[in-house]
Amino acid sequence: MTDLTQLYRQDYSEWARRNRELLRAGRFAELDIEHLLEELSDMGKSERDELESRLLILLAHLLKWQYQYRSLADRWREFDGRSWRVTIVEQRKRLAVRLRKSPGLKSVLDDAIATAYPDACDLASKETGLPMDTFPPACPYRKEQIMDDDYYPD
Repeated sequence: MTDLTQLYRQDYSEWARRNRELLRAGRFAELDIEHLLEELSDMGKSERDELESRLLILLAHLLKWQYQYRSLADRWREFDGRSWRVTIVEQRKRLAVRLRKSPGLKSVLDDAIATAYPDACDLASKETGLPMDTFPPACPYRKEQIMDDDYYPD
């Protein structure tokens, strides 16, 4: 076991600092390659997980807006969907920031939408009490609509 491997288990910050120094110095043979690869892989997975999590919440709220908003607004005059709108605005903003900070995620956005959509339907169904078959089997929104600050489904 190398000193860096042991350091990885004991002091992550110091491990990262030392690997940075080795990279800057061009001392590639001394790097803790195994853990560096693991960390890079985890970073990408973590960013993708965040993207899908935000999409899940956003898509669920778009579905609730489309399939339940009118019936609630008709029954309760005071229901104006404000909390749903706040959530939609916030998730769109957080998604835009994430995509700006990690532009490589744009290449997986379509796949992330397809992955998050079934869980969004499940969440919307549980939160509204509407049956799952209320919602289309595939995401009815284009990514441009999902990210459009002015788009709210009818």
